Amino acid sequence: MVALACDQGGFELMGCVKRHLETIGYPYKDFGTFTPDSCDYPVIAAPAAIAVAEGVCDNGIFICGTGIGVSIVANKTRGIRAALCTNCFMAEKARMHNDANVLALGGRVIDSDLAISIVDTFLNTPFSDAERHRRRVLMINEMDKE
Repeated sequence: MVALACDQGGFELMGCVKRHLETIGYPYKDFGTFTPDSCDYPVIAAPAAIAVAEGVCDNGIFICGTGIGVSIVANKTRGIRAALCTNCFMAEKARMHNDANVLALGGRVIDSDLAISIVDTFLNTPFSDAERHRRRVLMINEMDKE
């Protein structure tokens, strides 16, 4: 199950993402926002990040106007490796090399067709599990403990 979180800047794009996930039968838990009204993205992204970190959700897709704010919030949560992606190559490498567990997107940066391609790439790309990538992810995880 994927955790979804957005603010007003990502509201419209998140609607497209939700419809796509429903079409492909991919389960999700929606943390909001549920209206296009202005809201504070940390209030919405933090609980979604915690759900991913605690294993309630397998991964997350967070959207704000640029994707920057939600990625910063997510990465403040121990165990989260959020990647702001603007193309499929970035999403593929985020999963393969960094075992990213949260995808951040900018609702005012990319269009819905590209976003859906990035989402599919993120959800369908496994971690490479190569020794060098495992080692680097372990190093990142150790940084969470400092």
